[in-house]
Amino acid sequence: MLDVLKRATGHLQKHGSTSPRLDAELLLAHALGIRRLDLYMQFDRPMSEVDLGRYRNLTARRARGEPVAYLLGHKEFMALDFEVTPAVLVPNPDTEVLVQRAVAIAREATGGIRAADVGTGSGCIAVALAHYSQSAEVWAGDVSAEALEVAARNVAKHGLAERVHLVCGDLLDAIPRDLDLVCANLPYVDPSAALPPEVRAQPATALFAGAGGAQLVTRLLLAAPAHLRAGGRVLVEIDPAILEPVLSAAAGAYAEHRVHRDLGGHERVVEAWSFIPTNSEASP
Repeated sequence: MLDVLKRATGHLQKHGSTSPRLDAELLLAHALGIRRLDLYMQFDRPMSEVDLGRYRNLTARRARGEPVAYLLGHKEFMALDFEVTPAVLVPNPDTEVLVQRAVAIAREATGGIRAADVGTGSGCIAVALAHYSQSAEVWAGDVSAEALEVAARNVAKHGLAERVHLVCGDLLDAIPRDLDLVCANLPYVDPSAALPPEVRAQPATALFAGAGGAQLVTRLLLAAPAHLRAGGRVLVEIDPAILEPVLSAAAGAYAEHRVHRDLGGHERVVEAWSFIPTNSEASP
């Protein structure tokens, strides 16, 4: 089995994988129906022709650019396991910055919070927020019925159907008002951007947006204040390339904003606070 693993690692490296050994191990464990850690105790295990055929098929598909998460059918995010299919984006570690901030906001609140996850995809943001903050009630929306089917299975898997509500609609159209928090990992990539094959293999409608990638994020920032309670917040994931138009939109619609960086030091999440009316504005 070790020789097979070494050959697969070399094959994936030649075809552009940035983590060939890890990919090869994950796919081998999946083909054999065991945990990756168990491989190290079974390197002398003989492989049947059925096992070899299954593994060769998986490595060939990975070499053609299919994401490992699609081949495995699941992906870990925020220490939780999520089902993923080609109908949704693969949860990205960079998005954990947004969720960690959302959880912190929810835990700082004196009572329960009402939150939205716009463009929920697999449901990873909504589920993680509800899982780590027992006070959060979350509305998770998407325009894709197929994505919502995946999200529904993930919500059920984590036992959160009572606090995570799935809705179908554009941005905030199907989501109630009086929210304390709006979270979003919307499409933010320019369609002309050069991307690795495993990224291009993911749904184009969940990746690309007009105006150089900023179109949907800025639309959401302009629409969200009408859905937020006074002092409510928005957290949007971005690519650093669209930081300028996003901050421009936030500056006109919000009282304050700040930028959070991901583990690589890149500007990744914009947080914006809605206005709190003054006494004169609040009076009839």
